[in-house]
Order: sequence, then structure tokens, then C-alpha cells
Amino acid sequence: MELHHLPAPLSFQNTYSPSLSSPHHHRLSPTLRRHLRLPLLASQAPNSNPEPEPEPEPTGAKLLPLVISIAIGLAVRFLAPRPVEVSPQAWQLLSIFLSTIAGLVLGPLPVGAWAFLGLTAAVATRTLPFTAAFSAFTNEVIWLIVISFFFARGFVKTGLGDRIATYFVKWLGSSTLGLSYGLTLSEACIAPAMPSTTARAGGVFLPIIKSLSLSAESKPNHPSSRKLGSYLVMTQFQASGNSSALFLTAAAQNLLCLKLAEELGVIIANPWVSWFKAASLPALVSLLATPYLLYKIFPPETKDTPDAPALAEKKLKLMGPVTKNESVMIGTMILAVSLWVFGDAIGVSSVVAAMLGLSILLVLGVLDWDDCLNEKSAWDTLAWFAVLVGMAGQLTNLGIVSWMSNCVAKLLQSFSLSWPVAFCVLEASYFLIHYLFASQTGHVGALYSAFLAMHIAAGVPSVLSALALAFNTNLFGAITHYSSGQAAVYFGAGYMELPDVFRLGFITALANTLIWGVVGTIWWKFLGLY
Repeated sequence: MELHHLPAPLSFQNTYSPSLSSPHHHRLSPTLRRHLRLPLLASQAPNSNPEPEPEPEPTGAKLLPLVISIAIGLAVRFLAPRPVEVSPQAWQLLSIFLSTIAGLVLGPLPVGAWAFLGLTAAVATRTLPFTAAFSAFTNEVIWLIVISFFFARGFVKTGLGDRIATYFVKWLGSSTLGLSYGLTLSEACIAPAMPSTTARAGGVFLPIIKSLSLSAESKPNHPSSRKLGSYLVMTQFQASGNSSALFLTAAAQNLLCLKLAEELGVIIANPWVSWFKAASLPALVSLLATPYLLYKIFPPETKDTPDAPALAEKKLKLMGPVTKNESVMIGTMILAVSLWVFGDAIGVSSVVAAMLGLSILLVLGVLDWDDCLNEKSAWDTLAWFAVLVGMAGQLTNLGIVSWMSNCVAKLLQSFSLSWPVAFCVLEASYFLIHYLFASQTGHVGALYSAFLAMHIAAGVPSVLSALALAFNTNLFGAITHYSSGQAAVYFGAGYMELPDVFRLGFITALANTLIWGVVGTIWWKFLGLY
């Protein structure tokens, strides 16, 4: 890759796009996208020998994944024997749900489109009435998730996230290890008010890491990537899960987990504070351990970065003083987080707090309505989250989840497992299954309710079960290059080799499991969760 196509070292370019949170759009770096646009520019010049235009790629569903996904549902519906405890309606809905989940894994169509097909099947076969099928579209948590995408856009549009991260580079960036700690801790600081791990990755941290790496002559897709860029990208990628696990509002899947837990009767009082208390110690230990662990097992060639603080200082000068829009963004997020923390005491729900925050940003011009309309990933999330949550809720109402959990509980009891052993087995299974998923939220929608019911049926305390599964959901976001939206962002930057992603993802996952298992167990006992 030639240098004149690379961003200038001090640019800290913003790579966030309206569809950033969709993992299918992260495979191409901004530089590569510019390369792909070059033929369009060249086509404007006269060409005496025009090339024949390539045939358009076929559209529609991918045949093999489509056939397999539908076949799974049909096999359950017509070939598998229906247990006597399960009604025909529940069994038919289970077959549609399993077909929908298979499609999310195999990908015959984009996630939102496939979820809509599943919803259509449920209504067309009269498995669910229209009102029940669409009931989850009024779910408060789903709208809170949608609004969180708009908050993330505000952080990127105003440059506030960039400014905060740059200050940490200035303070801690004189060595490569210190630089990594500065970036990691800055993400933890902005995470509660920027509830999208993918947006933080693509809109704030990857542009800064790329600029710092290029200034150290560490180029993507090049042997020099190991000088600095590979280490910084890998560390930020692996540490991001702990930042997301630290706060309830740091990731969309956290909110979804607690909503699904509530539908199973697990109510967590003062959820924002309860979540932070339970996650704080193990998450902070993991955040501090990750950069050092990777520094030892995946060391950068450049150990010192004396120019980084100076570059950050120059960048801050170029940015100038804090703008009016940044000030509004700061004030709005302080208000929103305060209401998330204390809202229960004053009767303000989390979604109302988010709606108030978004209204302020719209009225004061920090965001305009086009910003919200262009946030395609938010509307896509609304569509397919609502379908999965709605189906999962109806499966619970129809008794499928309780039947499955009782079957698993009887199996575990046949091995005479105590609840702590059953807890470990179920948590490990929930984690390892994620190698089959390309989305954390998709994993939650598909399996969280069932695994939570299994935990409770096995005798695991309900609040501990709900929180531990939710924390686990964040920790498996870095095990592969497709495991989450941020995985696609960081892998697409060109600084990580695929074998390194799998190897270091597995090693870091083991380290996180050990930390959360040991530190978390002691801490949760102290907090009285069991």
C-alpha cells in the first residue's frame, strides 16, 4: 500500500459511518474503500477501449444456507416427536424460532431480512396473532438500544470521544505499554455514555491507533505492522469486552440481557448500580491485566513511543477549545447517566432518560433528524431485536423455555452436580457456543433465556445467573474475527493476522475466565449474590 493513500499522522481520521455497527460493513478499511472508488473516477475520462461491464452479483437469498435453515425448522416441526408437555402451538413456534436462529448463523439473507421472514412465517401459519408477533416493537429496552446508537453518533460527530482519548494518549503515551493503557482506560471512561462497542472502535479508537501507528512507520498489511499497530489494535480489541462489561449502558446486549431476565421473573433492583457493583472489581482487574498480558505474549517491536504525547498535544491544539456542541454532549450525557443511576429513586425509567437526552441533542442542534435516519444499524437492530425478543417471550409464555430447562436440570441432576459445578458447565457451554455466532446480540436473543432458565432450574441463584451470563456475553466478543461488530472493525484495519486473532483470542479468553472466575466469585460472595 503506498504512503500517499494513508491518512496523515496527525489526522486521527474519523472512520465512523452510519452503518458502522453492522458487522457486514467493516471488512473494508477506509483506504481500501478509496481504492475501490478509483475505477469510478477513472471512468469519467475518455477511454477508447472500454472494458465490458461485469455482470452484477446475484441478489436474493443464498441457496444452500436457505435450504438448511428451512430444513431445520421443518425437521423439528414434522419429524421430531413432540413431547406431551408441549402444546402444538408451542412446538410450531419453536420450529420457526430454530429456523430463524439457523438463518442468523448461516446467513441466507441479512439479519434484519431473515428475522422479518421468521416473523412472517409465525403470522402466516397462525402460530402467533399479529399483535403478539409485533408486541416487542414497543419494548422499552429495544428503544433504549436504538437511542444508544444515536448517542454514539453524537460522540463521534462532535469529536468528544476523540478528544477524551487524545488526552489519555498525552498523559500516558510515552511508552507502548503506557499508550495501550491510556487507550484502554479512556474507552472504559467513555463507555457508560457511548453504548456501542462497535462505534467506540470505529469512531474513536481505531482512527487514533492508525494515526499513531503510521507516525511510527507501522503500516497495515505490511511486515512493519508488528512494530506498533498490531499490538495496539489487538490490545484494544481484547480489552473492549471488559469495558463493555463494566457498565450496564456500555453495550446494547447488556440491556437486552436484563430485559430477557425480567421476562423470566428475575428482577434486578436499581439495575445500573447493581450491575456496576457486581462487574467493577473483576472488570477493572481484567482491564489492567490485558495490556500487560499481550505485551508479554504478543510484544510490539517498538517499546517506547516518546513522540506520542507530543503528537497528542499537537492534535489537541489543532482541535482547539471545547466546542459548544461538545459541551452540550458532555452535559447531556452527565444528565442521562445520572438518571440511569438514580432514576429508580425518582421514578424516571432508563428509556425516558435516554429520550430526554436525545431530545436535548436534537433541540440544540448537536444531532439533526437526518443523523438519526441515516443510522441504519439502529433501525436494523430495532427490527431484528424485536423479532427475536418477541419470539423468545412467546416461547416463555407457551412453556417451551421451562420445559427445556427442566430437561437440562434433570440431566445435570443425574450426574449429581452441585449448583456451582452446574454453573461452571453452563457458563462454559454458553461461551464456547459463540464460535458459531457472528453477533453478540444475536447470541443473546437466541440463547440467553434458555441458559438462564437452565441455571435457575439447576439451583443457581437467579440474580447471579442473570448477571454472570450477561458479563459472559461481553467477554466472548473478541474470540474470533467475526464474533462481534468491533471484531470486524479491528480485523478490517489490516494490523491483525487471522491465526493471531484465534490464538490470542483464546488465550485472552482463558485469562479473562480465570480473573472473572476467581476475583468475581470472591467479590460476588462479598456482595451477597450467593
